Amino acid sequence: MAVMKRFAGSFIFIVLALALRADDLWPSALSKMPLDTSVTQLNRTNCVEVMLRAFQSNNVVKALIFMPGATDEFYFFRRARAVLTNDAPTLLHAVQALTNQTLIHATFHPPMLLLHTAEDPLEPLARIENREAEERLKNARFVQHALYNDRDWDYLLPILGKTMKMRFIPYRKTTDSWHFFRHSFAGWNLTGWEALEAISLAGKTTFIVQKRRVIFEGDARSPESGNP
Repeated sequence: MAVMKRFAGSFIFIVLALALRADDLWPSALSKMPLDTSVTQLNRTNCVEVMLRAFQSNNVVKALIFMPGATDEFYFFRRARAVLTNDAPTLLHAVQALTNQTLIHATFHPPMLLLHTAEDPLEPLARIENREAEERLKNARFVQHALYNDRDWDYLLPILGKTMKMRFIPYRKTTDSWHFFRHSFAGWNLTGWEALEAISLAGKTTFIVQKRRVIFEGDARSPESGNP
């Protein structure tokens, strides 16, 4: 029994150490990604585009996601703007400027960095009805470099079907996806499963994995119930 307790304690310590290490590493990764030097202010006309295009492939952060609360700060409320004062700005400087000067927060949900507000549930929600399909999605490969700025469900749907060889619902040009948020995220070398989580977080949706299809639905959770 004592051995099992020591093992359990060691396992928890290892998990916590890895989580803390990831939190330390993502700022370092973003600090190596140059931002357009002509940009001195991040605002509704340039922020999302500039930051997504600056995001580069690395070994720590696989996706940069603007969640609906963050994009609303720019496009709906029109109050988010941040000044950059660095001579050689990086993507890390941009994230720091947003979190210091606006209502936008940054949370690392490995392997994705989420830019969000208090209105956004931060945990992707999926219901698995077929474990074999789940494994296929985890072994599938999405596009090497995903870059979607303000893209709707109809734009993403054929890309999902082609890369993962499954049916995705809602179908194109139906009313079922009208209440999905538009998607703004960049990613590198995402697995199929990671891509589904990124799309779910960016579009404020949940998804159900069945044998031959994946069904996306609007996320009705409150932020309190959706966040850890």
